Amino acid sequence: MCAAPSRAGRERYVRVFEACDEDKKGYLSREDFKVAVVMLFGYKPSKVEVDSVMASVQQKNSGVLLEEFLKLMSTKKAAQLHHSEIRQIFTAFDMQYRGFLTLEDFKRAFNSIAPKLPERIIVEAFRIRIFPSGDRKRQCHSPPESRKCGF
Repeated sequence: MCAAPSRAGRERYVRVFEACDEDKKGYLSREDFKVAVVMLFGYKPSKVEVDSVMASVQQKNSGVLLEEFLKLMSTKKAAQLHHSEIRQIFTAFDMQYRGFLTLEDFKRAFNSIAPKLPERIIVEAFRIRIFPSGDRKRQCHSPPESRKCGF
């Protein structure tokens, strides 16, 4: 999921990179990278996230070069947009604001957007995508817990 940044996005990423590369080393150190993520996404990345990034780039360099940074941030932004879109869809399906979906919620949502879709397909999609075991008593909880379905 590596989308090319828009021109404005690229310029913003370059400005942040340059601001965080205070010593003009040409790369972002571990600490520089953390600051850049905070500036762009508003959160401090976890140790695991930073370790993963640094391990992937430090084999070749002392830190994250500009082109690598642009790719990383573009991918991160695309993932953020995808997560936001999933949350909006989930919220639209969760019409009673319970934080989870039942089979009935799922049917209602699909009947409103695809009224000619056979019910068996809706039930099958619910069963396969949410409950592989077919247990209809389960409920799916709102993202990011959407993979955790309980009774």
